Amino acid sequence: MVLAALRGPALVPDIIVQGSMYMKKTIVAFLVVLMIAALAVPTFAQAQIKVLFMPGVADPFYYTMEKGIKAEAAKVGVSVTVAEYPKAWGPENQVPILQAMVAKDKYDLLLIAPTSVDALKAPLKAIYDQGTEIITVDTYIGDSNYSKAGTDYGFPLSYIGSDNYLGGKQMAEQLAKLVGEKGKVYCEATNPDTSSVVDRVKGFTAGVAEYPNMLLAGVEWCLDVQQKAQEQTLAALQINKDIVGIFGLNVFSAQGATQAVVNAGLSGAVKMCLWDATLSNIDNLKKGNADLVLAQKPGEMGALAIDWGVKYLKDKKNVKVPKKVIPGFAFFTRQNVNDPAMQPFIYQ
Repeated sequence: MVLAALRGPALVPDIIVQGSMYMKKTIVAFLVVLMIAALAVPTFAQAQIKVLFMPGVADPFYYTMEKGIKAEAAKVGVSVTVAEYPKAWGPENQVPILQAMVAKDKYDLLLIAPTSVDALKAPLKAIYDQGTEIITVDTYIGDSNYSKAGTDYGFPLSYIGSDNYLGGKQMAEQLAKLVGEKGKVYCEATNPDTSSVVDRVKGFTAGVAEYPNMLLAGVEWCLDVQQKAQEQTLAALQINKDIVGIFGLNVFSAQGATQAVVNAGLSGAVKMCLWDATLSNIDNLKKGNADLVLAQKPGEMGALAIDWGVKYLKDKKNVKVPKKVIPGFAFFTRQNVNDPAMQPFIYQ
């Protein structure tokens, strides 16, 4: 302090200024070094969520679902891989494709239409145990109640698909209206070990039973083979010549049953309620070969599966995924089949 006083007050500000300039230069140099260091260190972006879609079979329903999945995935910024479409329905066709896909790569989320309520349990549990979350779409494993304790099928996040029992019952009600609530009706079904199919048959059977003057003449299973559905329906028409209405229960059974009625020369005489709004079924409705077409919402199912799956993966602690998400139906008739508002429900 004495020395500073002897040097004179004029020198003190000069010393302070020089020190500040030196500090500024030092800080600037230090910041430059930090910036260079930051540029030299690679930045790691959060890994993109990877989704695998495993369809049930090659048909317009799943092609439409794929479009919904991809469109929603593009919106939320996740990667989607689509497995090879099985050429025929069944776990013997689906499981090898699925296992080959997960052996090649690791996925965060699997969207799958299980082709059996029982046979897919073990393969899916093995994938789940490897760290992949699972949402079943269109079909389910077990009895679809993934909240039930003490089962071997409670691990999927959710089932996203139609209420097939309700849909089957509604088709019985629609067919009853068309046939005047009386007479024999027939159901052409597909695979007896598939959840959606079993529920539709149960719903249709229960619905028909509510009409005392209607009789369910039979249920046949075409195993997703359209030619077989055609042959089975034609045989049913020959055995029960008084059949007045038919429920075609999915894409292939509906298309095969309709062709059988056309070939038998019974279009119009036998009322046809068809499940799945394929271009073929819609065309038959326009031509008068069918009377009603039920449209599921596969595109919406796919979009919802992406939406819920991604939300969960991004915030597992706070996002609670509903164990069931059920889109509704749309019904095509000759009166509304050309309505612009109905066109989005056609499977493309």
